[in-house]
Amino acid sequence: MKYLHTMIRIKNLDQSVDFFTNKLGLVETRRKENEAGRFTLIFMATAPGEPEIELTYNWGQETDYSVGRNFGHLAFSVENIYDYCQMLMDNGVTILRPPRDGYMAFIRTPDQISIEFLQEGEKLPVQEPWASMENKGSW
Repeated sequence: MKYLHTMIRIKNLDQSVDFFTNKLGLVETRRKENEAGRFTLIFMATAPGEPEIELTYNWGQETDYSVGRNFGHLAFSVENIYDYCQMLMDNGVTILRPPRDGYMAFIRTPDQISIEFLQEGEKLPVQEPWASMENKGSW
C-alpha cells in the first residue's frame, strides 16, 4: 500500500491555489476538470512524485462547508484492489463503496474518517462478487 493524497473541499479555487502555492510553497502537480460532474481537482505537493493534497472545487458551491465536511478522505493505492478489499472484509471491515469498477473502493475508520483505495495502474477487469455489491451507508 502507498499513501497517495488527502482531499480537501474548497470554496474559492483561486484563493486556495494562491494559499497553497504562494504562501505554503507547494506546487501544482496536476489538474482535472470534470464538466459532467461540475468539479475541478487540483493536486498539490511539496514536489512532483510526493504525496499530494487534492483540492476539490465543486462548481457553484457558494456556501461554506460544515466543519468536517470540507475534509474529504485519505487515499492509498493498492496492488490488487479486489484482494485488498477481500482482506479487509475478512478482518471485519465493512466496504462502503465496493470496487465495482475494478479501480476504487471506500471504507471508514472507527472514527468515521473516510479512506479511499485506488488500484495501482490500470483498472482490473470487472468481476463478481464486486460488480453486484451495493454501497453501504455514506463514504
